Amino acid sequence: MKTFKQLIEDVIPHINELFPWDLEERMQETDDLLLIDITEAKEYNTVHIKNALNVPRGVLEASCEWNYEDTVPELAAGRDREIVIICRSGNRSALAAYTMQLMGFTNVSSLKTGLRGWFDYELPLYDGDGNEVDEDEIDAYFSIGPLPEQMEPVE
Repeated sequence: MKTFKQLIEDVIPHINELFPWDLEERMQETDDLLLIDITEAKEYNTVHIKNALNVPRGVLEASCEWNYEDTVPELAAGRDREIVIICRSGNRSALAAYTMQLMGFTNVSSLKTGLRGWFDYELPLYDGDGNEVDEDEIDAYFSIGPLPEQMEPVE
């Protein structure tokens, strides 16, 4: 059996990762970059990178293909397009980038350190209404950790 952390470690050598400053540079260089935020809708509505499409991880594979309820046409047609996958910390996005490569996407990267790293690099984040989110609100969001019942029992 593998843990979540071990799954991440297994795929990292097989994917491309960008640091926040690399992504910022790519965003300035091209208008054709497709940003896919795979966080859940509640997370996305709290904080996301401007112009990122929200495609929750749970529907990613169907969103990448034609003929499904969850199909995202821009994504399904983008197998050769430069795509950056984004999540909160860079873990889910690593798994998603690997999965998309298996599905034939040729130019997909994961945002290493995720939205947390983007914010730590002092780049803006936006809410579901497109408003820039206040730093204190973002700090509070990233300070939320597992609930006591989500922690491994101590015997």
